[in-house]
Parts: sequence; C-alpha cells; structure tokens
Amino acid sequence: MSETPIPQTQFAELTWRGDSLKLEYQWVGVKQSDYPVVVFLHEGLGSIALWKDFPERMCREYGLTGLVFSRYGYGLSTPRPHDERWQTTFMHEQAREVLPALFASLGLERPWLFGHSDGGSIALLYAASFPQALDGIVVVAPHILVEDVTIENIAQAREAYVSTDFAVKLKRYHADPESAFWGWNNVWLDPAFRAWNIEDVLSDIVCPVLAIQGEGDEYGTLAQVQGIVRKVPQAHLTVIPECGHSPHREKPALVAQLAAEFITGAHRTA
Repeated sequence: MSETPIPQTQFAELTWRGDSLKLEYQWVGVKQSDYPVVVFLHEGLGSIALWKDFPERMCREYGLTGLVFSRYGYGLSTPRPHDERWQTTFMHEQAREVLPALFASLGLERPWLFGHSDGGSIALLYAASFPQALDGIVVVAPHILVEDVTIENIAQAREAYVSTDFAVKLKRYHADPESAFWGWNNVWLDPAFRAWNIEDVLSDIVCPVLAIQGEGDEYGTLAQVQGIVRKVPQAHLTVIPECGHSPHREKPALVAQLAAEFITGAHRTA
C-alpha cells in the first residue's frame, strides 16, 4: 500500500452553553465519494491523534470521505478547565448539543457515524435523538450500561495515571493530558454514574446499525452489544475473537472491511 497522506488539521469554532469552543478536525480519505461522509467519534481518552491512520486508510481504501475530530477537552481542542467536572449526562450533551452544532458549522448532512467506546455510545444517542438526521452508525465496543468490569478497569487506569508515566504517554495525543484524563475518569468513577443506562432510548433508532465488539473486551462484556441487538431489530452484530476493547487497533484491516462494506452495502440498498 502506498504511503498514507497526512490530513490537514483545521478548527471549528462553536458556541456551546455560552462558551466559545474550538474543535480540531481533519478531512480524511477521498475528496469526493459516492457515499455519505463517515464521522469518527473517539473513545474516552481518544483524540484525532490516537486514531492514528485508521480513518484515513479505511476511507481511502473503500472510496469514502471521513471526518475526524477531537471532542471538547481532548487533543488540540479547547481543554476542559481543571475545576470543571463533567456531569453524568456528558455523552447525552455531546450527542444532542455539540454534534448538531459541529455538523451545522461544517454544512454536514446525513452522515454515517463510526464510534468507539464512549464515541459509540454518543453515536447511539445521536441516532436515537435524531432518527432522520443520519444514514447509519457503526459502533465499536460501545457502552449502553455500566458494568463492574468497566469500573474496575477505569479505577486501575486512575492508579496508573497517578503512579506511572501514563500522563507522559497521553501527552502524545492531548495538548492537556490533565483535561483529557480527569474529565473522563472522574465522571466514570462518580458513584452517581453507576445508574447510567441508555437501553431505554435504543428502540428509537431506525437507521442501519453495525455493532462490533472484541470477545476479550476488558471494559465491557458482550451484554453491551447484545443489548443493542435486542432493542434494535435492524442491528447487525459481529464479535471478534482474540480481540480486546480496541478492535480497530488490534484488527484494523478486518474492522475497516466490516465497517466499510456495511456502509457501502447499506447505501446501495437504501
């Protein structure tokens, strides 16, 4: 495969809840595609940089145009003030408030969403909140409820952050690692977050859904994706053996093929 082009970083300026935000974003893949734009939504400690070249390679290989961005508090986007604690509704707010504002600022209509982990949950919430506003979603290791195994591993991440060079490693992907880590870690370990559950809204999803999870996911059991299939009749499920929480990094060629063929196939039959 030829060398992957380096996408150019740009910034979208939004006003959210009275505050001005800058969100970094990149266009990846082909410049013109026969298919809708695919928007990539990163995980709880993710950013544009942590996706590495997966979105570019997937989109270019399958003739897709992609949009990758870093959420508020991540990457090169506006950092979270260190005294600001996110609420247990933070994923709902991203889906129902920030994503529509970002899409409006970029003139983006009816995209596909490809979300990993927290990004997968945000994709599900967006699809449930705006059923006619997108063509479909691919969710990889999403959360629909809080499990003990999730909390245990997030607690271990906190211990690693305060006792190892974890913060130094995060600096590769975030201008402000403190903003990224504590925004995510504090809300997930908030006792009130144990009641977080989005199963009741999943039946509002009418678009095509592909749910992917690694069989050995350390942040959630297969109850997460099985719950999606139970609530969303048109959802398709793929469980990847010998794979953990980040299938797009552990099995990138397989995940790209699964996602791209689902997206292009759904578009042709629409």
